[in-house]
This record gives sequence, structure tokens and C-alpha cells, in this order.
Amino acid sequence: MGFIGGRGTARRPIKDLKKSPVSGDEYKEYQKKVKSAAKNTYVTMGRGTKKIKFGDLKESSGTSSAKGRYVSMGRGTGRRKIN
Repeated sequence: MGFIGGRGTARRPIKDLKKSPVSGDEYKEYQKKVKSAAKNTYVTMGRGTKKIKFGDLKESSGTSSAKGRYVSMGRGTGRRKIN
């Protein structure tokens, strides 16, 4: 049994709480399934100036490496390069 509610102020018990994947390969499969189900739906891009079918979007290649980039340190006055 799980709980559901508004902004943390109320809690109502519910009996059938579906477990949804939140990370890993299971989530990638879930994303593919949802994308294929909505492939003919239009989404807007570029501040609402462009319209494209959801199925025409490319799949993401994942996160890029931060190696060689700089991050700010302290109160924003210093920087350090990530190895």
C-alpha cells in the first residue's frame, strides 16, 4: 500500500500503487515504450516556433564527460580544472 497527496500536506492511502522504473536499463526500455506509443504526437520546440513529431526526435546519447572543464570554487572567485 502506498500514499498519495498534495504538496506534502495530506496523505491518502491507495491500494494499487504502480511501481515505475526510475533509472538504469529498465528506465531506458520504459522510455522507448512510451516514445513508440506517442510517436505521432506533435511537440513544440524552439520557444514554440517549431513543431515536430515525437517519433522523429533522435535518441539521446547519454551525458557528456566533464573532463577538462573548469568548475568554480569558493565564492565563485576561483576555478579548478576537472581531471
